[in-house]
Amino acid sequence: MRFTDRQDAGRRLAGLLTRYRSEQPVILGLPRGGVVVGYEVALALDAPLDVLIVRKLGVPGAEEVALGAIASGATLVDSDLIARLGISQASVTEIVRRESEEMTRRVRAYRGSRAPLDLAGRTVILVDDGLATGATAQAAVRSLRQLAPRRVVFAAPVCSRDGAAALRTVADEVVCLECPRDMQAVGWWYEDFTPTTDAEVVECLHRAEARKVPA
Repeated sequence: MRFTDRQDAGRRLAGLLTRYRSEQPVILGLPRGGVVVGYEVALALDAPLDVLIVRKLGVPGAEEVALGAIASGATLVDSDLIARLGISQASVTEIVRRESEEMTRRVRAYRGSRAPLDLAGRTVILVDDGLATGATAQAAVRSLRQLAPRRVVFAAPVCSRDGAAALRTVADEVVCLECPRDMQAVGWWYEDFTPTTDAEVVECLHRAEARKVPA
């Protein structure tokens, strides 16, 4: 199936996640598009919504190809890919520095002075608008483990089979509406895959906070 847009995808994804409602989960969206999908999941499960900032580390000159990812307290790099492409350690260090700065900027832009939700002992559902290689999601899950959640569930409307398999080694469960053998690009699965803006992310978070769902 293809999705009309991220809102449609989020509502459909929520249908697979209703069994977690009794656990009073926390929904975390991966910016940017995952926050829009996550908002719909939070609405359906009557759950609080927050954001987890993760940055892909792109290959120099081919930034759409991931050589790893970073999140708070977690850095994941593909050493084999780095060696195969002959990328120097200095280049990797610079990429990590640059993406760390962007991660800090987004934390300020999205959360402002609001403290992150306490995840200790909670079921956390980590949501994105699609899963390709899984590097970003793996870094996100590793970062979450430091906050002692009871369970980490990753959920996305569409996941590559390889990405989902890799992510199952670190997440407690991976939930996907579609897991095609030939995924192509995540955007192919959406009729409207217009890039989500920072303003839309902030709006989703503000709307979720205004619902006053107990955290």
